[in-house]
Amino acid sequence: MNNSLILVVEDEPEITIIVTSYLEAAGFRTIQAGDGDLAYKLFQELNPDLILLDIKIPKRDGNDLLRDIRRISTTPIIMLTAMADDIEKVAALRLGADDYILKPFNSLEVVERVKAVLRRTKGSDNDEALIRVGMLDIDISAHAVFACRANEKKLLALTYTEFSLIAHMSVAPRRAYSRSELIDACLPEGEALERTIDSHVSNARKKLELVGAKGFLQNVRGVGYRLEPLL
Repeated sequence: MNNSLILVVEDEPEITIIVTSYLEAAGFRTIQAGDGDLAYKLFQELNPDLILLDIKIPKRDGNDLLRDIRRISTTPIIMLTAMADDIEKVAALRLGADDYILKPFNSLEVVERVKAVLRRTKGSDNDEALIRVGMLDIDISAHAVFACRANEKKLLALTYTEFSLIAHMSVAPRRAYSRSELIDACLPEGEALERTIDSHVSNARKKLELVGAKGFLQNVRGVGYRLEPLL
């Protein structure tokens, strides 16, 4: 995990200096961008392990940049926002953010959130299981989900949080998982609300439907969600 490359996208130099100093003290490498266009260029050239992305940045705002990156990559992204409005947070999560941090923040908290997201996304060396649930193959070590039909195998473009939700529920298909349980298992270090889980599930469901797995991720009224194996 240490030595991971973190792209810090922030247009306030003082915040950038403080955050990068704490990250580097924790063993991370950092690169910085003060606007969305430069951030996208550095992302394409250097392939960072994680992106800290402020929403309000010049040239290409954080949500637009998040959307552009999600079209081609599942690189973990933590949003930085001064807006406490739930609507703003949910919007970012729906676009594919893995977590969010409210400003003003404690820089030590930022470091711990980065570590936590990287732990979730990289997994442990012992996670080598391949789980099959209906038409889906869930590769725990590769953090990948494949839709398998006949001789065709399609990789789903899931974010790491979306993958974590599916992987967690795949251990016991058809079992109903509460939102609070999914938050504890898949977003334990964040300030997640139940609406946060709903946004991640909604995104994952749309991607499942694109590969023909409609109905695989189901609502359980009054409880939360479950996986329904489809052949």
